[in-house]
Amino acid sequence: MSSHKLDSKVPSGSIDQKWNQHKFQSKMINPSNKRKYKIIVVGTGLAGSSAAASLAQLGYEVSAFCIQDSPRRAHSIAAQGGINAAKNYQNDGDSVQRLFYDTIKGGDFRAREANVYRLAQVSTSIIDQCVAQGVPFAREYGGTLSNRSFGGAQVSRTFYARGQTGQQLLLGAYSALMRMVGLGKVKLYPRREMTELVLVDGHAKGAVFKNLITGEYESHAADAVILATGGYGNVYYLSTNAMACNTSANWAAYKKGAFFGNPCYTQIHPTCIPVHGENQAKLTLMSESLRNDGRVWVPKKVGDTRPPDQIPAEERDYYLERIYPSFGNLAPRDISSRQAKNMCDEGRGVGSSGLAVYLDFKDAIQRDGKSVVEGKYGNLFDMYQRITAENPYDVPMRIFPAVHYTMGGLWVDYNLMSTIPGLHVLGEANFSDHGANRLGASALMQGLADGYFVIPYTIGNYLAASASKKIETNHEAFKEATEASLIRENKFLNIKGSKGAMEYHKDLGKIMWDSVGMSRSEAGLKKAISDIQKLRHEFHQNVNVPGSAKGFNPELIRAFRVSDFLELGEVMARDALERNESCGGHFRDEFQTEDGEAKRDDENFCHVAAWEFQGVDKAPNRHQEKLEFENVKLSTRSYK
Repeated sequence: MSSHKLDSKVPSGSIDQKWNQHKFQSKMINPSNKRKYKIIVVGTGLAGSSAAASLAQLGYEVSAFCIQDSPRRAHSIAAQGGINAAKNYQNDGDSVQRLFYDTIKGGDFRAREANVYRLAQVSTSIIDQCVAQGVPFAREYGGTLSNRSFGGAQVSRTFYARGQTGQQLLLGAYSALMRMVGLGKVKLYPRREMTELVLVDGHAKGAVFKNLITGEYESHAADAVILATGGYGNVYYLSTNAMACNTSANWAAYKKGAFFGNPCYTQIHPTCIPVHGENQAKLTLMSESLRNDGRVWVPKKVGDTRPPDQIPAEERDYYLERIYPSFGNLAPRDISSRQAKNMCDEGRGVGSSGLAVYLDFKDAIQRDGKSVVEGKYGNLFDMYQRITAENPYDVPMRIFPAVHYTMGGLWVDYNLMSTIPGLHVLGEANFSDHGANRLGASALMQGLADGYFVIPYTIGNYLAASASKKIETNHEAFKEATEASLIRENKFLNIKGSKGAMEYHKDLGKIMWDSVGMSRSEAGLKKAISDIQKLRHEFHQNVNVPGSAKGFNPELIRAFRVSDFLELGEVMARDALERNESCGGHFRDEFQTEDGEAKRDDENFCHVAAWEFQGVDKAPNRHQEKLEFENVKLSTRSYK
């Protein structure tokens, strides 16, 4: 374990003044000089689109890259339930301080205080920005914006657009981005995948991309690079992420020296449609907002297979309401997921597999009427019915936990810059704001906060202070990076093995879910590391990648991504093995309270673990950033 000191660059002063003071003290660039700087933005979800649009509006020359055919297909579109902001429209006691505290507590005191407070501060501006863009948030009768509750909070602070909040917010950011594209201030490159980060004198100066349609490699130089490429949940194969979601851009940066923070922190969402077939390639999320009105329950009796309408109320266990009376069905995601697993482990799961619990809307429909419930959740109910052929207005939904979000990511300082100068990381791609567990409706908040309100200040500070010279794509570093991509590509094409990359991905996913999933143990993690190493060795000896490097070859791209996942999976298991405590989404069987709750070890693990690449088959170095809590009191997280 290394004692290398990570400099978070958190400014001094009281927490409520840090961001304002930092903005004032940051170096600035004259408006007419901004056009002299080129910035690459990789990823066009909420964080990437908002960053590209904001930076172009300021005058920078921006190039934006996405793997989809259009930025509006980014995975941010899949977010359903809402976005948090401390507006206190409900007059129920919300404030910046309360949102800050709920987020710190929800992350089990494993996030950096200053970043989280800044997130809470700018949350109110996000709503104003999105309303001005025309995002159709739900409204009350009098025209004010409506709010609903989400897990881990006792106030209503979540703004929403039915069950399509991510889609509507992304359309707002997409519109802002395309306006800049239309004005010629952003060059948009769809269907590109970043394969190499280019460093010159230790600074990020560009990247190499593969054109997914032509198969050719393209070099792009810049004065700074922004990664906004989302999370790595697809390392588990089955997750709620779109199938195109991957870790490759982040992993390319990791291999060039960007530290990877807290890779073991994975969020398992409690409200997903259970696995229903061997050939399933992804899982479907059912919004946490449903737990505002849906009641979670299982039969009290083990092995009770009666239809739900034949099980009377007194024979039902509304276990979240029983165990966590203060928060009930809106207990945080990590806690709710583990309790669902516990119920199924006890033999009280429902459905043919026994790996599901009920989410029941009968009481809400009787209380408020079907039309009211339909107005809140109609599209979610329709989606559930199309997938399961069951009508949730008539029978309870069946749900089970699934991999959803990753709190880990590339380590960044207060300026959102990685350990590589000039490489900034936004949104889910970084580790910074959520700690060991993300509260619902906070991902959209972080992505837009980073893109609209943080990076426009902090990247200017870097560029103004950077004395490094301008680099063009004829620099030797670009030639070397392109050659490395070609060598890797030819290696995969020449293996000509007998097993496809997807099959290896499935094998990896099973190892990860069984041993690095909802519960972990020392023995299981050690076995996982060994099994992943063996699987990775076999993959590089036996993977079959048909076709050629020319043109569109999805199997070649899949092989790239699975190769990266096979390396990331081992680092995740190592991180989980080294963290001898339970906190948030990281639950070690050896470290739990008498009643089965997470048992933190603040004396030894109140820090960020940041991993440094040493080689594919070598153990990475583990660095620490100590977490200081000056504005909240470290306490055992309780929702009872």
